Amino acid sequence: MDSSAYIALSRLSAQQRNVDTIAANLANSGTPGFKANRMIFDEWIARSGGADRPGARAVAYVQDRATYRDQAAGRLARTDNPLDLAISGDGFFVIDTPRGERYTRSGRFTLAPDGRITTSEGYTLLSSEGKPLVVTEQDTRLSVAADGTLESENGPLGKIRLVSFDDKNQLKPEGQVLFAANGPARAAEGARITQGMVEESNVEPILEMTRLMGEVREFQFVTQFVDAEAERQSNAIERITRRRS
Repeated sequence: MDSSAYIALSRLSAQQRNVDTIAANLANSGTPGFKANRMIFDEWIARSGGADRPGARAVAYVQDRATYRDQAAGRLARTDNPLDLAISGDGFFVIDTPRGERYTRSGRFTLAPDGRITTSEGYTLLSSEGKPLVVTEQDTRLSVAADGTLESENGPLGKIRLVSFDDKNQLKPEGQVLFAANGPARAAEGARITQGMVEESNVEPILEMTRLMGEVREFQFVTQFVDAEAERQSNAIERITRRRS
């Protein structure tokens, strides 16, 4: 197999991963706080026949360098659920997990049997003091101020911690809506919380479907090229064999 076929196969491999990435985005278009995955492609330069051989030339292969999360904010949707919270501005909720603190924009919370405010997975929402926010049976009317202060008819219950990062691209995704930090978190200045709303996924289904269709067509085109190249080589080998016989 010559260089053209190898180049095409490198493109097919990267294209398949891109199709899978876009399909995952579409599958999570209804997941609150989900951030779309994007791939970064690059060329990998090699020398055909060896760098020291006469006539060697540069050959560019396709490689996917990285996958990153698009941190653009999604639209806010009203739910009127007092434990649905949306962040406006640059900020993340802080969640306590068995692996340590994690960060999310998904503000769909619920009450655990012991009164803790948790995610649907049971992870605890943390206060500005790094402690769980707990609601008692006597706290029947909950309100959350823009600065994150949680109150009931019986008085303040704590303040929701919001943090931000200097470089959000350094956050490591865990699952669909959680992130681990590679650097220190800082207080999210200017971020505000809106009660009774959630931030939707930032995936635009129509645009994402258009991307998917375009990538699938590209994949089919390269597949046809590989098939044609294989047939060309097969015919060339057959002609050479006939001449020698």
